[in-house]
Amino acid sequence: MRFMIIVKATATSEAGVMPDDDTVLNAMGTYHEELAKAGVLLDANGLRPTSKGWRIKYSGGKRAVIDGPFAETKELIAGYTLIQARSREEAMEWARRFPAPFGEDADGEIEVRELYEAEDFEPDGMLGRTRKPQAQKQKQKQKQ
Repeated sequence: MRFMIIVKATATSEAGVMPDDDTVLNAMGTYHEELAKAGVLLDANGLRPTSKGWRIKYSGGKRAVIDGPFAETKELIAGYTLIQARSREEAMEWARRFPAPFGEDADGEIEVRELYEAEDFEPDGMLGRTRKPQAQKQKQKQKQ
């Protein structure tokens, strides 16, 4: 089971301000090292502010590019950690250990979401066919 731990953005992270205190970065580094040693870590990264990004809006059969920044900070993502756990409970335990993303004294929030897996789709359906090679690669990695 794969889970994404999503770090919600703040006005400070959206302003592109990096933590001025190495404590946050060190705590995050230590946490991700623990995940890696446990064989749980799949990927992790911070995201640049939305001022460096764009969205594609689909409407009436057309696409429109909308350049950032985007206003609703509470709906934005500042970073993520992707893990593979044996159960929802194991993933929750790892999430509980996640360091305060902006420092112990700063407000912050993470959200955890389970990813769909290939077996969640019909094997002969389009999504099942495109996800099957990804699932096989994941299983091979787990065996190593």
